[in-house]
Amino acid sequence: MAIQVEGMVPLLVVFDVPTAVAFYRDVIGFEVVNTSKPFSDAKDDFGWAMLRLGEVKLMLNNAYENNVRPALPEALRVIWHKDVILYFACPDVDGAYEYLRMRGVVVKEPSIAYYGMKQLNVTDPDGYRLCFQWTVE
Repeated sequence: MAIQVEGMVPLLVVFDVPTAVAFYRDVIGFEVVNTSKPFSDAKDDFGWAMLRLGEVKLMLNNAYENNVRPALPEALRVIWHKDVILYFACPDVDGAYEYLRMRGVVVKEPSIAYYGMKQLNVTDPDGYRLCFQWTVE
């Protein structure tokens, strides 16, 4: 008998939680539903956040304890982020394209993958890739 599950929430380790939250909330449209205790009074200055967009949940976690980090991301620490792709079931890929463009995101027009999915690809501030896709009718 298989393990019974009722969902899954990916956790992305990010260089700067406030920057990541701003991208996922203000650009993509997620809402922040829970956070760790803030480090300061600065906006979104916490080490962990749970976000939600419709039925999709996503967690963001600071790569550095107590928000103490180097001035720039360490290349060896983030090199594999490009190997992570979050696929979103998105019935209106063209609408998502226009939505992102209106928010200043430089993004290529959607394309159709060889296996019949219309896809729009975006990269977040940490180099994680997002793909909004839907089956071509």
